[in-house]
Amino acid sequence: MTTNLPDPFAEPTSGGRAESNRWDRWLRIIIILAVVTAVQFAVELLDVVMDGRLDTHGIVPRTWSGLPGIIWAPFLHADFAHLISNLIPGLVLGFFVLLSGRALLVTAVVWVVSGLGVWLTSPSMSITIGASGIVFGWLTFLIVRGLFNRDVWQVLGGLVILVVYGGILWGALPGTSGVSWQGHLFGAVGGVLAAWMIAKSASGKPSAGPKAIELGGLS
Repeated sequence: MTTNLPDPFAEPTSGGRAESNRWDRWLRIIIILAVVTAVQFAVELLDVVMDGRLDTHGIVPRTWSGLPGIIWAPFLHADFAHLISNLIPGLVLGFFVLLSGRALLVTAVVWVVSGLGVWLTSPSMSITIGASGIVFGWLTFLIVRGLFNRDVWQVLGGLVILVVYGGILWGALPGTSGVSWQGHLFGAVGGVLAAWMIAKSASGKPSAGPKAIELGGLS
């Protein structure tokens, strides 16, 4: 297991990064999150102006017309309270997923698995909206990725995430009326699947040579 990575959430690299590059990277991540947040608030504001009509474009189970809702649902929320409840953990978890360097793949897998799971299993005539499925996927990805990568720092980072946010995983079980536990459950499954896919892909790459190890890479 790798034990010499300074950042428990970062992807392994063959050499250290300069401090200025690290801050530049964090700044880019913050800008991305700020843009996503602005878009989410803009969409919700437009939905309010339209008297909630945008929400009808969520996921409608087992209907062909409801399939495009898989794309739109994470941008739609019942109200600003619903949006903020997803944004608070989403910004934190999103930061670490972006820091991993695999955010696009992880988010795409979670997005599709969560959306299809809702489309296949949610009650008929319901409409599912919200980004919580993606939040759950990011959470499980960060928790389990170290196990698949056999990386001790990532395992420790995952344990910290589990302690802080693990309680919301109860939302993946049936219980609360009006809450899509299906979206939560399949989002969580998507996060685990993404972690496995990335680890499997990495395991097929040639191992680093002696120079990379000497510079502080994998050991």
